[in-house]
Amino acid sequence: MTLSGEPADVALAERAISELVAIVAGGQSLTPEVVRHSVAMLLGAGNESPAEVLTLDILSRRGKTIRPKTLNQKRYVDAIDANTIVFGIGPAGTGKTYLAMAKAVHALQTKQVTRIILTRPAVEAGERLGFLPGTLSEKIDPYLRPLYDALYDMMDPELIPKLMTAGVIEVAPLAYMRGRTLNDAFIVLDEAQNTTAEQMKMFLTRLGFGSKVVVTGDVTQIDLPGGAKSGLRAAVDILEDIDDIHIAELTSVDVVRHRLVSEIVEAYARSEEPGSGMNRAARRASGARGRR
Repeated sequence: MTLSGEPADVALAERAISELVAIVAGGQSLTPEVVRHSVAMLLGAGNESPAEVLTLDILSRRGKTIRPKTLNQKRYVDAIDANTIVFGIGPAGTGKTYLAMAKAVHALQTKQVTRIILTRPAVEAGERLGFLPGTLSEKIDPYLRPLYDALYDMMDPELIPKLMTAGVIEVAPLAYMRGRTLNDAFIVLDEAQNTTAEQMKMFLTRLGFGSKVVVTGDVTQIDLPGGAKSGLRAAVDILEDIDDIHIAELTSVDVVRHRLVSEIVEAYARSEEPGSGMNRAARRASGARGRR
């Protein structure tokens, strides 16, 4: 293979090829997504190796290996290893909850903890579940289903009910955490942007010895009624300078779903910038005049 062009471009291309070869050697398939993320890392401000990021194994099951797919995802995973409490904040599709759950399952399998606790605020029902029809399980299941889906993706489906019956795995609404002390557990709070400040404080003070907590959320998707302040936002402001607590931020660059998801996230972010509404209105008016 011969490369030609500007020296800087040739050097970048050489490194890209070397990294892609290393990625394949590390057992990763060379998909368009892998190439795109690799090039994005090489063009970024850091000097990290895409091969080191994309071949870091977190969890393997039935030939499927869960790995970080972007540099920020790797930093997030590293932060979970290094800290007792980690906040993973980012838009939909950045893998913040999925990676946290993979780390939880790995911690259980390697006996770092004795149980996994997965929780969410049932804010869509206002946590007033008594108003909904059906048994308690039927009422809360829709709000916890995404956690179950990820769990079944990572573990033997036949084993999960047994572990839940034994209390080794618990999936429950956030309200069920009150009054407890959670020792030797890996605890994941998902959709944390929909906690109130009081709920977040209650949850974080459940931390016991030998436990690890990962809190995930998207501060642009707050569904709290009455304009209440998000407990996630409050916690980040209050706790960011405390040792052994880490705030990991993911962005649209880290979206690992369909390519359009990243573009949709970016488009909505632009629409919320000051003056963006007027700019769109002006463009539409200009286009209308041009069609006359």
